[in-house]
Amino acid sequence: MIGCLLALLIICYKAGEQLKAGILNGRETAGSVSGSGTLIVLDAGHGGIDVGKMGVNGAEEKEINLKISLKIKKLLTEDGISVVMTRSDNDRLGDTQKADLKERVRIMNEKHPVLAVSIHQNSYEGAEVRGPQVFYYTDSDAGRSAARILQEELNRIDPVYSREAKGNSSYYILKNAEVPVVIVECGFLSNVEEEELLISDEYQDTVAGAVSEGIKKYID
Repeated sequence: MIGCLLALLIICYKAGEQLKAGILNGRETAGSVSGSGTLIVLDAGHGGIDVGKMGVNGAEEKEINLKISLKIKKLLTEDGISVVMTRSDNDRLGDTQKADLKERVRIMNEKHPVLAVSIHQNSYEGAEVRGPQVFYYTDSDAGRSAARILQEELNRIDPVYSREAKGNSSYYILKNAEVPVVIVECGFLSNVEEEELLISDEYQDTVAGAVSEGIKKYID
């Protein structure tokens, strides 16, 4: 009887130590332990009255984000990977920008995916700047790994405009998600040539293919 009680105490102690370690490890533990291994959250940025960036010829970021996200979802589900979309229509997820961002993060944290991918389009004051850019939370090893893999796949589209994955500690979604998350800026709407590419169905397919390949490589 005493032996059984001692064994039970040891088991409880070890469980408590594991729980404490998980709490101390914070966001990284949440991302790696709770991830399902097969579930991806796709986040099409902006929506509704929040159009996001505007292209030099009037393209709206929110529409491009959604189209590319839906294409990525199709490719992933065809390979048997489960996908949750934060939005699948034109509506945004809150009455204010902050409320919208909070809801996106809530979905990510609630679903506990192995990776969350937020799709966006970039813009810059220099019209010559172009090329996809992937961001990750600076303190997330898993996010860094995913970002580098996705960046490598996107760089294959046009190696002339290759970039490196970039750490960031200020973006709301990156700071507050408790799972590995990356933000994929597919291109620059401030560049005339890239804007034309990004609104074309064929190029959206190309970008979606690169992102989905990156995701599959990450989860493998």
